[in-house]
Amino acid sequence: MISIDTHAHWYPQEWLDLFARDGPKEGASLERTARGYTIRTERIVNAFDDEFVDLGLRLAGMDRQRVDVQAMSLTAPMVYWASPGLGEALAQAYNDACSAAYAKHPDRLVGLAMVPMQDPKLALKELERAAKLPGLRGLYLATHVNGENLDEKKFWDVYAKAEELGWTIFLHPIQTLAPERTARYYLKNLLGNPYDTGVAAACLVFGGVLDAFPKLEVNLPHAGGTFPWLIGRMDRGTRVRPELAHMKRLPSEYLRRFTYDTIGHHDAINANLVRLVGADRVILGSDYCFDMGLEDPRGEVERWAPGDAERDLILGATAARLLRME
Repeated sequence: MISIDTHAHWYPQEWLDLFARDGPKEGASLERTARGYTIRTERIVNAFDDEFVDLGLRLAGMDRQRVDVQAMSLTAPMVYWASPGLGEALAQAYNDACSAAYAKHPDRLVGLAMVPMQDPKLALKELERAAKLPGLRGLYLATHVNGENLDEKKFWDVYAKAEELGWTIFLHPIQTLAPERTARYYLKNLLGNPYDTGVAAACLVFGGVLDAFPKLEVNLPHAGGTFPWLIGRMDRGTRVRPELAHMKRLPSEYLRRFTYDTIGHHDAINANLVRLVGADRVILGSDYCFDMGLEDPRGEVERWAPGDAERDLILGATAARLLRME
Protein backbone atom coordinates (compact mmCIF):
# COMPACT_ATOMS: atom_id res chain seq x y z
CA MET A 1 0.00 0.00 0.00
CA ILE A 2 1.33 3.42 -0.98
CA SER A 3 1.66 5.87 1.92
CA ILE A 4 0.56 9.50 1.38
CA ASP A 5 1.38 12.23 3.88
CA THR A 6 -1.28 14.93 3.52
CA HIS A 7 0.12 17.33 6.12
CA ALA A 8 3.65 18.30 5.04
CA HIS A 9 4.90 21.88 4.80
CA TRP A 10 7.19 23.46 2.21
CA TYR A 11 8.71 26.88 1.58
CA PRO A 12 9.92 26.96 -2.06
CA GLN A 13 13.03 29.04 -2.67
CA GLU A 14 11.14 31.01 -5.32
CA TRP A 15 8.50 31.91 -2.74
CA LEU A 16 11.13 32.93 -0.20
CA ASP A 17 12.88 35.08 -2.80
CA LEU A 18 9.66 36.92 -3.59
CA PHE A 19 8.85 37.32 0.10
CA ALA A 20 12.33 38.70 0.79
CA ARG A 21 12.04 41.13 -2.12
CA ASP A 22 8.50 42.47 -1.64
CA GLY A 23 7.62 41.56 1.95
CA PRO A 24 9.67 44.37 3.54
CA LYS A 25 7.56 46.90 1.61
CA GLU A 26 4.59 45.67 3.66
CA GLY A 27 6.31 45.36 7.01
CA ALA A 28 7.46 41.75 6.72
CA SER A 29 10.98 40.34 6.89
CA LEU A 30 12.95 37.18 6.21
CA GLU A 31 16.15 36.54 8.15
CA ARG A 32 18.73 33.86 7.39
CA THR A 33 19.93 32.41 10.69
CA ALA A 34 22.47 29.83 11.79
CA ARG A 35 19.63 27.35 12.23
CA GLY A 36 17.75 28.22 9.05
CA TYR A 37 15.26 31.06 8.60
CA THR A 38 13.00 33.32 10.62
CA ILE A 39 10.04 34.86 8.81
CA ARG A 40 8.03 37.74 10.28
CA THR A 41 4.89 39.65 9.45
CA GLU A 42 3.11 42.10 11.73
CA ARG A 43 1.35 39.34 13.67
CA ILE A 44 3.09 36.11 12.68
CA VAL A 45 6.60 34.79 13.35
CA ASN A 46 7.78 31.39 12.18
CA ALA A 47 11.19 29.71 12.24
CA PHE A 48 12.22 26.81 10.03
CA ASP A 49 15.32 25.05 8.79
CA ASP A 50 16.66 24.04 5.39
CA GLU A 51 14.69 20.80 5.34
CA PHE A 52 11.57 22.90 4.78
CA VAL A 53 13.13 24.34 1.62
CA ASP A 54 15.49 21.83 0.01
CA LEU A 55 13.73 19.11 -1.99
CA GLY A 56 16.69 16.76 -1.74
CA LEU A 57 16.56 16.88 2.05
CA ARG A 58 12.79 16.43 1.86
CA LEU A 59 12.99 13.31 -0.27
CA ALA A 60 15.59 11.88 2.09
CA GLY A 61 13.27 12.65 5.00
CA MET A 62 10.39 10.94 3.24
CA ASP A 63 12.54 7.86 2.71
CA ARG A 64 13.51 7.91 6.37
CA GLN A 65 9.83 8.04 7.35
CA ARG A 66 8.82 5.43 4.73
CA VAL A 67 6.45 7.95 3.13
CA ASP A 68 5.92 7.43 -0.59
CA VAL A 69 4.13 10.70 -1.46
CA GLN A 70 3.78 14.09 0.20
CA ALA A 71 1.02 16.61 -0.48
CA MET A 72 2.97 19.80 0.19
CA SER A 73 1.39 22.91 1.72
CA LEU A 74 2.46 26.43 2.64
CA THR A 75 2.37 27.07 6.36
CA ALA A 76 2.54 30.32 8.35
CA PRO A 77 2.45 33.11 7.45
CA MET A 78 0.66 31.89 4.29
CA VAL A 79 -0.41 34.91 2.18
CA TYR A 80 -3.43 36.55 3.84
CA TRP A 81 -1.28 39.06 5.77
CA ALA A 82 -0.26 40.81 2.54
CA SER A 83 -2.04 43.31 0.33
CA PRO A 84 -4.24 41.54 -2.24
CA GLY A 85 -1.72 42.11 -5.05
CA LEU A 86 1.25 40.75 -3.12
CA GLY A 87 -0.90 37.94 -1.73
CA GLU A 88 -1.82 36.92 -5.25
CA ALA A 89 1.82 37.03 -6.37
CA LEU A 90 2.94 34.94 -3.39
CA ALA A 91 0.17 32.40 -4.03
CA GLN A 92 1.14 32.16 -7.70
CA ALA A 93 4.81 31.70 -6.80
CA TYR A 94 3.94 28.89 -4.42
CA ASN A 95 1.58 27.12 -6.80
CA ASP A 96 4.00 27.36 -9.72
CA ALA A 97 6.81 25.97 -7.54
CA CYS A 98 4.63 23.04 -6.46
CA SER A 99 3.86 22.22 -10.07
CA ALA A 100 7.56 22.39 -10.95
CA ALA A 101 8.42 20.11 -8.02
CA TYR A 102 5.79 17.64 -9.20
CA ALA A 103 7.31 17.71 -12.71
CA LYS A 104 10.69 16.74 -11.24
CA HIS A 105 9.32 14.11 -8.85
CA PRO A 106 5.87 13.06 -10.11
CA ASP A 107 5.86 9.85 -8.09
CA ARG A 108 6.75 11.56 -4.81
CA LEU A 109 5.33 15.08 -4.61
CA VAL A 110 2.02 16.85 -5.22
CA GLY A 111 0.86 20.28 -4.09
CA LEU A 112 -2.05 21.90 -2.27
CA ALA A 113 -2.83 25.27 -3.82
CA MET A 114 -2.66 28.55 -1.93
CA VAL A 115 -5.00 31.42 -2.88
CA PRO A 116 -5.30 35.04 -1.61
CA MET A 117 -8.52 34.72 0.40
CA GLN A 118 -8.22 38.33 1.61
CA ASP A 119 -9.63 39.17 -1.83
CA PRO A 120 -12.15 36.44 -2.75
CA LYS A 121 -12.30 37.50 -6.41
CA LEU A 122 -8.53 37.14 -6.73
CA ALA A 123 -8.73 33.89 -4.78
CA LEU A 124 -11.24 32.48 -7.25
CA LYS A 125 -9.09 33.65 -10.17
CA GLU A 126 -5.99 31.96 -8.74
CA LEU A 127 -7.93 28.80 -7.89
CA GLU A 128 -9.06 28.52 -11.50
CA ARG A 129 -5.48 29.05 -12.70
CA ALA A 130 -3.94 26.64 -10.20
CA ALA A 131 -6.43 23.92 -11.11
CA LYS A 132 -4.81 23.77 -14.55
CA LEU A 133 -1.29 23.29 -13.19
CA PRO A 134 0.05 19.73 -13.24
CA GLY A 135 0.50 18.29 -9.78
CA LEU A 136 -1.88 20.60 -7.88
CA ARG A 137 -4.43 18.35 -6.16
CA GLY A 138 -6.32 20.34 -3.53
CA LEU A 139 -6.88 23.71 -1.87
CA TYR A 140 -5.14 24.86 1.30
CA LEU A 141 -6.95 27.36 3.53
CA ALA A 142 -6.34 28.81 6.97
CA THR A 143 -8.94 28.33 9.70
CA HIS A 144 -9.94 31.99 9.31
CA VAL A 145 -9.08 34.87 7.00
CA ASN A 146 -7.61 37.75 8.98
CA GLY A 147 -10.15 37.19 11.74
CA GLU A 148 -13.16 36.44 9.54
CA ASN A 149 -14.68 33.00 9.99
CA LEU A 150 -15.00 30.65 7.05
CA ASP A 151 -18.79 30.79 6.86
CA GLU A 152 -18.74 34.40 5.57
CA LYS A 153 -20.75 34.44 2.35
CA LYS A 154 -18.02 36.27 0.43
CA PHE A 155 -15.95 33.06 0.50
CA TRP A 156 -18.69 30.82 -0.90
CA ASP A 157 -17.74 31.23 -4.57
CA VAL A 158 -14.37 29.71 -3.71
CA TYR A 159 -16.09 26.75 -2.06
CA ALA A 160 -18.37 26.34 -5.07
CA LYS A 161 -15.38 26.19 -7.41
CA ALA A 162 -13.55 23.70 -5.18
CA GLU A 163 -16.66 21.50 -5.16
CA GLU A 164 -16.93 21.80 -8.95
CA LEU A 165 -13.27 20.84 -9.36
CA GLY A 166 -13.59 17.92 -6.96
CA TRP A 167 -10.84 19.46 -4.86
CA THR A 168 -10.62 18.74 -1.14
CA ILE A 169 -10.08 21.78 1.10
CA PHE A 170 -7.33 21.16 3.63
CA LEU A 171 -7.46 23.49 6.64
CA HIS A 172 -4.64 24.64 8.91
CA PRO A 173 -4.63 26.99 11.92
CA ILE A 174 -2.98 30.40 11.73
CA GLN A 175 -3.06 33.39 14.12
CA THR A 176 -4.90 31.28 16.66
CA LEU A 177 -7.43 32.29 19.29
CA ALA A 178 -6.65 34.46 22.32
CA PRO A 179 -2.99 35.29 21.63
CA GLU A 180 -2.89 37.45 24.76
CA ARG A 181 -3.67 34.37 26.87
CA THR A 182 -1.64 31.74 25.01
CA ALA A 183 1.72 33.51 24.66
CA ARG A 184 3.39 31.47 27.42
CA TYR A 185 4.14 27.76 27.55
CA TYR A 186 3.73 27.44 23.75
CA LEU A 187 -0.03 27.33 24.32
CA LYS A 188 -0.56 29.13 21.00
CA ASN A 189 0.26 25.79 19.39
CA LEU A 190 -0.55 23.22 22.06
CA LEU A 191 -4.07 24.58 22.60
CA GLY A 192 -4.46 27.39 20.07
CA ASN A 193 -4.12 25.21 16.99
CA PRO A 194 -6.73 22.58 17.93
CA TYR A 195 -9.21 25.14 19.24
CA ASP A 196 -8.91 27.27 16.11
CA THR A 197 -9.60 24.20 14.00
CA GLY A 198 -12.64 23.45 16.12
CA VAL A 199 -14.02 26.95 15.57
CA ALA A 200 -13.47 26.68 11.82
CA ALA A 201 -15.24 23.31 11.60
CA ALA A 202 -18.14 24.52 13.76
CA CYS A 203 -18.60 27.59 11.54
CA LEU A 204 -18.71 25.43 8.42
CA VAL A 205 -21.43 23.33 10.06
CA PHE A 206 -23.48 26.00 11.84
CA GLY A 207 -23.00 28.51 9.03
CA GLY A 208 -24.52 26.22 6.42
CA VAL A 209 -21.43 25.81 4.23
CA LEU A 210 -21.54 22.01 4.27
CA ASP A 211 -25.26 22.05 3.49
CA ALA A 212 -24.79 24.46 0.59
CA PHE A 213 -21.98 22.34 -0.89
CA PRO A 214 -22.91 18.72 -0.20
CA LYS A 215 -20.08 17.24 -2.29
CA LEU A 216 -17.34 19.43 -0.82
CA GLU A 217 -14.64 17.53 1.08
CA VAL A 218 -12.92 19.30 4.00
CA ASN A 219 -9.94 17.94 5.92
CA LEU A 220 -9.28 18.94 9.53
CA PRO A 221 -5.67 18.82 10.78
CA HIS A 222 -4.33 17.59 14.11
CA ALA A 223 -6.91 14.79 14.44
CA GLY A 224 -9.71 17.32 13.99
CA GLY A 225 -8.59 19.66 16.74
CA THR A 226 -11.37 20.08 19.30
CA PHE A 227 -14.21 19.45 16.87
CA PRO A 228 -14.75 15.67 17.18
CA TRP A 229 -14.13 15.66 20.92
CA LEU A 230 -16.66 18.41 21.77
CA ILE A 231 -19.33 17.12 19.42
CA GLY A 232 -21.62 16.07 22.28
CA ARG A 233 -21.56 19.59 23.67
CA MET A 234 -22.41 21.00 20.26
CA ASP A 235 -25.26 18.51 19.88
CA ARG A 236 -26.63 19.56 23.26
CA GLY A 237 -26.42 23.24 22.32
CA THR A 238 -28.21 22.57 19.05
CA ARG A 239 -31.08 20.96 20.95
CA VAL A 240 -31.54 23.71 23.55
CA ARG A 241 -30.11 27.04 22.36
CA PRO A 242 -32.11 29.57 20.32
CA GLU A 243 -28.95 30.64 18.48
CA LEU A 244 -28.95 27.22 16.81
CA ALA A 245 -32.67 26.92 16.10
CA HIS A 246 -31.89 27.11 12.38
CA MET A 247 -30.09 23.76 12.48
CA LYS A 248 -32.03 20.93 10.86
CA ARG A 249 -29.47 18.25 11.81
CA LEU A 250 -27.25 17.67 14.81
CA PRO A 251 -23.56 18.54 14.44
CA SER A 252 -22.66 14.89 15.06
CA GLU A 253 -24.35 14.06 11.77
CA TYR A 254 -21.63 16.09 10.05
CA LEU A 255 -18.70 14.23 11.59
CA ARG A 256 -18.21 12.16 8.44
CA ARG A 257 -18.42 15.23 6.20
CA PHE A 258 -14.86 15.91 7.33
CA THR A 259 -11.71 13.88 7.09
CA TYR A 260 -9.07 14.02 9.82
CA ASP A 261 -5.33 13.51 9.86
CA THR A 262 -3.41 11.30 12.26
CA ILE A 263 -1.57 14.00 14.23
CA GLY A 264 -3.29 13.25 17.53
CA HIS A 265 -0.09 12.53 19.48
CA HIS A 266 -1.80 9.76 21.44
CA ASP A 267 -2.60 6.21 20.36
CA ALA A 268 -5.92 6.07 22.21
CA ILE A 269 -7.06 9.38 20.73
CA ASN A 270 -6.22 8.24 17.21
CA ALA A 271 -7.87 4.85 17.73
CA ASN A 272 -10.97 6.49 19.19
CA LEU A 273 -11.11 8.90 16.27
CA VAL A 274 -11.29 5.89 13.95
CA ARG A 275 -14.11 4.46 16.08
CA LEU A 276 -15.94 7.78 15.99
CA VAL A 277 -15.72 8.65 12.28
CA GLY A 278 -14.55 5.46 10.56
CA ALA A 279 -11.16 4.46 9.18
CA ASP A 280 -12.17 5.73 5.75
CA ARG A 281 -12.29 9.31 7.13
CA VAL A 282 -8.81 9.35 8.68
CA ILE A 283 -5.66 10.04 6.63
CA LEU A 284 -1.94 10.07 7.28
CA GLY A 285 -0.33 13.34 8.38
CA SER A 286 3.02 14.24 9.88
CA ASP A 287 3.31 18.07 10.21
CA TYR A 288 6.62 17.59 8.39
CA CYS A 289 9.04 18.71 9.53
CA PHE A 290 8.20 20.77 12.63
CA ASP A 291 9.27 19.65 16.08
CA MET A 292 5.58 19.22 16.93
CA GLY A 293 5.22 16.79 14.05
CA LEU A 294 5.45 13.01 13.98
CA GLU A 295 8.91 11.53 13.52
CA ASP A 296 7.52 8.18 12.37
CA PRO A 297 4.00 8.87 11.05
CA ARG A 298 3.69 5.56 9.25
CA GLY A 299 4.98 3.57 12.20
CA GLU A 300 2.44 5.18 14.50
CA VAL A 301 -0.46 4.17 12.26
CA GLU A 302 0.91 0.65 12.00
CA ARG A 303 0.99 0.52 15.80
CA TRP A 304 -2.58 1.63 16.58
CA ALA A 305 -4.60 0.86 13.43
CA PRO A 306 -7.23 -1.75 14.33
CA GLY A 307 -6.57 -4.01 11.32
CA ASP A 308 -4.93 -4.34 7.92
CA ALA A 309 -7.89 -2.97 5.96
CA GLU A 310 -8.17 0.07 8.22
CA ARG A 311 -4.41 0.63 8.12
CA ASP A 312 -4.38 0.65 4.32
CA LEU A 313 -7.20 3.19 4.19
CA ILE A 314 -5.43 5.49 6.64
CA LEU A 315 -1.97 5.20 5.13
CA GLY A 316 -2.96 5.99 1.59
CA ALA A 317 -6.15 4.67 0.01
CA THR A 318 -8.43 7.46 1.23
CA ALA A 319 -5.87 10.19 0.55
CA ALA A 320 -5.39 8.86 -2.99
CA ARG A 321 -9.12 9.35 -3.56
CA LEU A 322 -9.19 12.83 -2.02
CA LEU A 323 -6.16 13.91 -4.06
CA ARG A 324 -7.47 12.24 -7.26
CA MET A 325 -4.43 10.00 -7.50
CA GLU A 326 -6.32 6.76 -8.11
